[in-house]
Amino acid sequence: MSTVEFNQMLVSNTDFLKPFAFTLTRDNETAKDLLQETMFRALANKEKYNVGTNIKAWLYTIMRNIFINNYRRRVKQNTIFDSTPNDFLLNYQQPTVSNDAERTLRMKEIQNAVHNLPEIFKNPFMLYFEGFKYHEIAEALSEPLGTIKSRIHFARKLLKEQISRN
Repeated sequence: MSTVEFNQMLVSNTDFLKPFAFTLTRDNETAKDLLQETMFRALANKEKYNVGTNIKAWLYTIMRNIFINNYRRRVKQNTIFDSTPNDFLLNYQQPTVSNDAERTLRMKEIQNAVHNLPEIFKNPFMLYFEGFKYHEIAEALSEPLGTIKSRIHFARKLLKEQISRN
């Protein structure tokens, strides 16, 4: 395949890559950067493309791998991004002061929500919370494993709804 044909295939597939880049990044400018990096890597690795295979899938794979590598790199740096007009990178290791009063109120709220769960959900949930495995809870309560998993799931769902309302 000639370089011109390969370049035309890349350009014709950019319209498919733009929405995928935005889906990954959730930011228009970062998506443009990701698309540009993907095109650069595709051009740099033209010899690795097998003629006749799905170029769209090849480009999606390149883009996904670039995104994952960039994400891992950001996590390793332990920095957060401040979206103020100057776009500074802030050091995440700044000293913080904890607010025990707020934490205590939040814990009381969670404890009340757990206490208000129906018994059928509360018992398996509390055992799970204490560290028991699903099969151990099923044996202790003489219930099928699927029932225990379902009740714990619904308990979590009810707690989430109750806490988010407050």
